[in-house]
Amino acid sequence: MQLHVREVARILNVSEKTIYRWIKQGAIPAYRVQDQYRIHRAELLEWVTRRKIKVTEEIFQEPEAEGVQPGLTSALEAGGIFYRIGGRDRDSVLHEVVESMRLPDGVDREFLFQIILARENMCSTAVGDGIAIPHPRSPMVLHVARPSITLCFLEHPVEFGAIDRQPVRVLFTLVSPTVRGHLVMLSRSLFAIHEQSFKQIILTPGTREEILQESRRLDEILDNRAPGGEKRNVV
Repeated sequence: MQLHVREVARILNVSEKTIYRWIKQGAIPAYRVQDQYRIHRAELLEWVTRRKIKVTEEIFQEPEAEGVQPGLTSALEAGGIFYRIGGRDRDSVLHEVVESMRLPDGVDREFLFQIILARENMCSTAVGDGIAIPHPRSPMVLHVARPSITLCFLEHPVEFGAIDRQPVRVLFTLVSPTVRGHLVMLSRSLFAIHEQSFKQIILTPGTREEILQESRRLDEILDNRAPGGEKRNVV
């Protein structure tokens, strides 16, 4: 899940020199490990999405995982789709979202709210166009059986610190029992947001069945994508 500068340069279609310049400027999230820079795949996914940077589909390729990872559709079915979520500001909205989530009885909702809020205070998960993807920074702290995505549509759009300054009205909230499962769900969620037909459905917003129908289509695309096939740019 940690990418080398060379890999990031290939994914972003820029030179390694450009990546090093961005790191020096603090423009891209990077960590120094034994005199070499590493960039976390999940943070890179969020970074390019917030800035609407064109990338190759390689960035959405999920790492090999043990066992079967759920698709976008099954994660949405597990997490639920909810309309007219209340709240007049970011914090109250996030609290309402956590209260709406389908979680096991043993999950401390107040604790989950606090770690999601801490993640937002560190860096907004708003990715533009009125969409945000709030999630815990450390998925392993959650005692849930499988990854899930809770899709919420807000009654009142709220300020979320998005780069495009648009208030947020759609939230994908991710929870997962493992870091790898979290990365898979984040990859699929951001791939979906890049797809215009799916984005149009959630911004309308469409019905639950319309949204799930679109998510099934995207799962089929991702599941059938040939490894090593021709890469195309996505926005």
